[in-house]
Amino acid sequence: MEGRGRPYAGGKQMDLLPNPAPLATKLRNTLVQYHSIGDSEWRVAKKTKDATVWRKPSEEFSGYLYKAQGVVEDVTNRIVDHIRPGPYRLDWDSLMTTMDIMETFEENCCVMRYTTAGQLWNIIAPREFVDFSYTTGYEDGLLTCGISLDYGEVRPNFVRGFNHPCGWFCIPLKDYPSHSLLTGYIQTELRGMLPQSAVDTAMSSTLANFYSDLKKALKTGKQ
Repeated sequence: MEGRGRPYAGGKQMDLLPNPAPLATKLRNTLVQYHSIGDSEWRVAKKTKDATVWRKPSEEFSGYLYKAQGVVEDVTNRIVDHIRPGPYRLDWDSLMTTMDIMETFEENCCVMRYTTAGQLWNIIAPREFVDFSYTTGYEDGLLTCGISLDYGEVRPNFVRGFNHPCGWFCIPLKDYPSHSLLTGYIQTELRGMLPQSAVDTAMSSTLANFYSDLKKALKTGKQ
């Protein structure tokens, strides 16, 4: 079992909400920069039939920036609707246990709070995140991205994690527009008292499972 350590920010009310427009612009630009990182900088962390996961040292914290990529047999809008904050995500994402929209700025821009289940036989205790989320157009497809905020009280029995800039690019394949290339960039600081090897194992598996769970949900929804 994971040691609790010091509760993050003492469980007190934290910062006020930021102005959404500059944060959204900065977040989008950061994700576009990640999307342009050359292949030689990435190292393969895991391969499954649904996706490949790579990693490289993060420039935001002492862990890794992960990249995941795979083809999903569906149209871009439907895929992104299943990923971004909304009614679908909680139904199919096996890691997510609760999700609440705390604030909505515009239709494509909100603050969400969600919790995740314990992982690796509860070596990694349940986590809580409060994220700013933004969805926007990118090339012929969509980008849905997010970053954690130090906002709101930390719930009892959860460790407050922190997502550094992360997001999903979903682009229709030119010759098969009913299929999309889904590419994710994730750098989650789980915080708490954790061995780095446990975090690395969990992140690679979580991202690979994300694709298989998403594909199942999209197929089930069509039946």
